[in-house]
Amino acid sequence: CAAGAGHLEVVRLLVGRGANVNHTTVTNSTPLRAACFDGRLDIVRYLVENSANIGIANKYDNTCLMIAAYKGHSDVVRYLLEQKADPNAKAHCGATALHFAAEAGHLVIVKELVGWKAAMVVNGHGMTPLKVAAESCKADVVELLLNHEDCDRTSRIEALELLGASFANDRENYDIEKTYHYLYLAMLERHRDPGNPIEKVTLPSLEAYSGRTECRTPQELETIRQDRDALHMEGLIVRERILGSENIDVSHPIIYRGAVYADNMEFEQCNKLWLHALQLRQKGNRNIHKDLLRFAQVFSQMIHLNEPVKPTDIENVLNCSVLEIERGLARIKSPVEMDIQAALDNYESTVFTFLYLVCISTKTQCSESERARINKQIYNLIHLDPRTREGSSLLHLAVNPGTPVDDFHTNDVCCFPNAQVTKLLLDCGADTNAVDAEGNSPLHVIVQYNRPISDFLTLHAIIVSLVEAGAHADMTNKQGKTPLDKSTTGVSEILLKTQMKMSLKCLAARAVRTYNINYKRQIPHTLEEFVEFH
Repeated sequence: CAAGAGHLEVVRLLVGRGANVNHTTVTNSTPLRAACFDGRLDIVRYLVENSANIGIANKYDNTCLMIAAYKGHSDVVRYLLEQKADPNAKAHCGATALHFAAEAGHLVIVKELVGWKAAMVVNGHGMTPLKVAAESCKADVVELLLNHEDCDRTSRIEALELLGASFANDRENYDIEKTYHYLYLAMLERHRDPGNPIEKVTLPSLEAYSGRTECRTPQELETIRQDRDALHMEGLIVRERILGSENIDVSHPIIYRGAVYADNMEFEQCNKLWLHALQLRQKGNRNIHKDLLRFAQVFSQMIHLNEPVKPTDIENVLNCSVLEIERGLARIKSPVEMDIQAALDNYESTVFTFLYLVCISTKTQCSESERARINKQIYNLIHLDPRTREGSSLLHLAVNPGTPVDDFHTNDVCCFPNAQVTKLLLDCGADTNAVDAEGNSPLHVIVQYNRPISDFLTLHAIIVSLVEAGAHADMTNKQGKTPLDKSTTGVSEILLKTQMKMSLKCLAARAVRTYNINYKRQIPHTLEEFVEFH
């Protein structure tokens, strides 16, 4: 605590009284690491002079040298190197101190590390410090590392291309002139020997990138010099080629560029880019609940502005949602899941987003075949039977006024209870008698709706849909209450009584329960469940 807070006198006092200078926290962090984090050279020096071990790494194998390099404390870095800190030690992610300094753009520290023979090695994502600097738009670091002894001609070319490409689609460092400048330098390097150019191995054209393919010659690049859109796409294509589609950082600029298109009301191009980014992230097994919500928001914005939403886009996003919810269920059940609460939050968020997308689909013009494909995705998710913490099914959520709705554009289009969503879920196979953790069916939930007059049509349509789909009006929850008992208004009570179709089967089941007749193992198992509903 004293080392991290920068209290040298307290550190001296504690060490003088026998404090262990190499004591580690639960993350294996030492007092020396705490001092390095804050750049306190005086405390670092004192601890080392009093037997602090500079080689102890934390639980992620991050060394004191790495944290000082990343935080930009050049005097601490220099001191640690003089004390024989290993400049090429690797963290758990495969990164070295040079990676951390390059990513943060600390040119003085990069020079220091290179002077101490820091090597140009790849981290766990296949990135060298040179590539890390290029991807982070750290041009001065890139230009320094281009002269590193481990840097061959191909590495030089890719670094220049990646640097230019990153300037094209980075919100903080956007500079289209630098984009062209570095892409052109790379192109000249490729064609330095006209008889033996280093050819690109280009990616196939993608609709997301406007069907473009990379420029192959300086002349082709020259033709798009004044075309910002083309340079933006060129940058995205170059990044995906060099970093690889599996790289965690590939998708961020794609999403940023899509957001710019959305801000300019160019929704079609936005959706193409975002869908490509979504598929890349899902392929890499990333958590995509925020990406899915982004689509619900932009689709809602489009509907609000009377812009047509493509049914195929909804289908594709629903498809990704089904897979994400399936993975979310697995993460929750997995014993290796570190943060079960975060996993639950993400999973529930995706369930809510799926419901928004279903709602949006009801407001989208579709052909019969398009509607069938959308419904197939809804059916697939219903088959998984996702539930919230309270045990609510999709149908419970569709009829519940308490279902949360995202407030960024989405609430312009989506609201609950929702009669159209309820009907669509039922048509796709939702269980009308599913019960939540309290034993409430969707019918129990909707009869408690507290806007029976102002929203009479919704209340009426949902009750009719549920009853026609086989909802049991005499089904009891864990408190022994039927939907009729739970009705909070005269309107819902009248609607329920009007729609109730009491069958002989229901009356028999109620009699069995009322008179405590033993029915276990006396009747078929399916009938046992039926009796228990009543």
